[in-house]
Amino acid sequence: MNMNPSKMKSQIGLVAILSLLILLISSNVSLAQVGRQIKWLRTGSLHHHILNWGAEIELGRTGRTQEQMDGLRWPAQYSNQDVLVAKAMWIGCTDYQDRNGEFYPYKVITIGPRSHDEFYQFIPAEFRMIGRFEHPAVYVDGLIATDNDLNDVVDEINPNLFCDRMVYNRLITYLGIEVKRKIMQFSQQYHDNYIVYDYVFKNTGVIDLSGNTDPRTLTGVFFYFMYRYGSGLDAFRNNYAPSNSINWGKNTVNQTVGIGPKAGAFEYPAQYSWYGPHSASTIDSWGAPNPRSGKLAAIHYMGNVVLHVDQAPGNPASNPNQPATTTYIGSDSRPQTYGSEMFNPVTMAARYGSMAAGHPEITHADAVGDGFADLWTTDGGGISHGQGFGPFTLAPGDSIHIVIAEGVAGLDRQKSTEVGRNWYLWYSNTAQPTLQLPDASNTDNFNLYKRSWVKTGEDSILKTFRRAADNFRNGYSIPEPPPPPATFEVKSGGDRIILSWAENATNHGKFDGYEVYRAIGKPDTSFEKIFSCNRQNSVHTYEDRSALRGFDYYYYVVSKDDGSQNPIQAGVPLLSSKFYTMTNEPAYLRKPAVRSTLDSIRVVPNPFNIRSSSLQFGINAPDRLGFYGLPPECIIKIYTERGDLIETIEHNDGTADELWHSLTSSRQIIVSGVYIAYFEVPRDLYDPQSGELLYRKGENIIRKFFVIR
Repeated sequence: MNMNPSKMKSQIGLVAILSLLILLISSNVSLAQVGRQIKWLRTGSLHHHILNWGAEIELGRTGRTQEQMDGLRWPAQYSNQDVLVAKAMWIGCTDYQDRNGEFYPYKVITIGPRSHDEFYQFIPAEFRMIGRFEHPAVYVDGLIATDNDLNDVVDEINPNLFCDRMVYNRLITYLGIEVKRKIMQFSQQYHDNYIVYDYVFKNTGVIDLSGNTDPRTLTGVFFYFMYRYGSGLDAFRNNYAPSNSINWGKNTVNQTVGIGPKAGAFEYPAQYSWYGPHSASTIDSWGAPNPRSGKLAAIHYMGNVVLHVDQAPGNPASNPNQPATTTYIGSDSRPQTYGSEMFNPVTMAARYGSMAAGHPEITHADAVGDGFADLWTTDGGGISHGQGFGPFTLAPGDSIHIVIAEGVAGLDRQKSTEVGRNWYLWYSNTAQPTLQLPDASNTDNFNLYKRSWVKTGEDSILKTFRRAADNFRNGYSIPEPPPPPATFEVKSGGDRIILSWAENATNHGKFDGYEVYRAIGKPDTSFEKIFSCNRQNSVHTYEDRSALRGFDYYYYVVSKDDGSQNPIQAGVPLLSSKFYTMTNEPAYLRKPAVRSTLDSIRVVPNPFNIRSSSLQFGINAPDRLGFYGLPPECIIKIYTERGDLIETIEHNDGTADELWHSLTSSRQIIVSGVYIAYFEVPRDLYDPQSGELLYRKGENIIRKFFVIR
């Protein structure tokens, strides 16, 4: 009986989904296991989300078009630095007799760049994050003050892990090829802007989560990865982009080196991209400068380098002729980049053709030359680049191992700011500062000056690739800095801001102290070093007495070694990552204690009613009480109504305020009842200016307060 192919496809898909739902229920597998799950890698300067589906597809994290550029944030300290639009992973083979009875010359399953089929094609089986240690506990004035509490969720601690974080993702596929990918991040400062993807593709024959099998030898197998990058998000978000099309990478330029037509241009097969000049721009658009300030939005060079590909199943020697394909492809190409059709022979043949296309005679970047990338193609989405590995024959039990590193590099923020400002002064006829080119010569061509500095990002991304390759070939044995402090607390004071941190880093064999950095006004700006100590004078607290009233302050602390294990810059200390302790809540100078009497002390709120907690100190501090009107120093002892001491607080920050989170000394939340707070001055306190005695040692007062839970 003949059946309409599209109708047959929909029926097969419906049956498959219903069968999988029955399987999930019968095998106690949660639907959340195959639904969207996200892990973040954010311990280095490159932050990226990982999807359990097997690739980070377009709009895959939020589904919102506002996040078309979403992922691969570098430098992640600053806002609007995402450069990823979409990724894809395809697996294809030839001469496939399908389980639906149809024969397909080419059978291709896909995840991305736009669509996903986590119930049928790439089925998530395991997804977890392993860390060498937990992220530090970070507080500002008693509040949790780190994004890591939400985004750095570690499922398993392994103190012997060679990287800071590893996401483990295992998938079952329709073709019976199991995919295991390990995604690894390092935080050492010379290796913190790339991520390593380690893939093992094994023909297990397993086709679903229940363990059903379809064992067969697969021929002409290709593994294909597609990368769609874009830069200039800051220009798009702040309304100085020449066109909205930069948000989806219409003007992205792609280069291939180390294989194909530019085989001798680099030591390893690599592909990378950058923001190409846009035809709609009325100014020289290299670096996407803001015409109102000179701020450069697009200093990024982003791409990937191939570190290893097995010669063949059973032969783990690395194959220098892989990837076999390094093509570029229209990001909106139809039918390849749309849908996830695995029963359409025309679509699958087109996809397989892209996977096995080989190397073009000329790279995309060389074809664009000095022209405009957005005009070079008629494809509305611009150009993505892809890499295909194969063809392989995989008998049951055979596997192929592939390792790829992905990184982002470019001008650092300080140099980017300097170059953009100098360009703007010339462009606006405001001033004519000296313009020194990267080769140390001078020029009065301000567009050439800006372009030359932005282009140094190409050297930076190649240096990143070399470091990733060295790390891989040396067995991931890069020297590690001391760990970050396990806790970091910032407390706002009346005439100072007090910082304190844990001592765990002192156990590192090369430990040599700490450095403290501060930003003013907002956390996504440049931080300035305000304190440093070494092993000989190591301390675990610092008082910032230079803070001014009315300003918000953000901090981080890093541990450092003695510089003896730095193979890149001898003598320069290796630092723990700032992203472990960087605060996202402001500290600021509070109301200072003034000449008064203990009679002014009050407890707020009193009574404390948990049902009204959101009206007291907000939903983020539901158990907080405040003691106000305090002397600059005092001892606070809190007792139950029957006289049991439950907490002692040393108030010594010079303010009139102290906050308490209703916790006893054994970290238990207090229950309903009447409590007594006893306040005592520990020593004679004098006015630092006049020398007048303010409070005498031993002065004391009692306050009662009520708690209703």
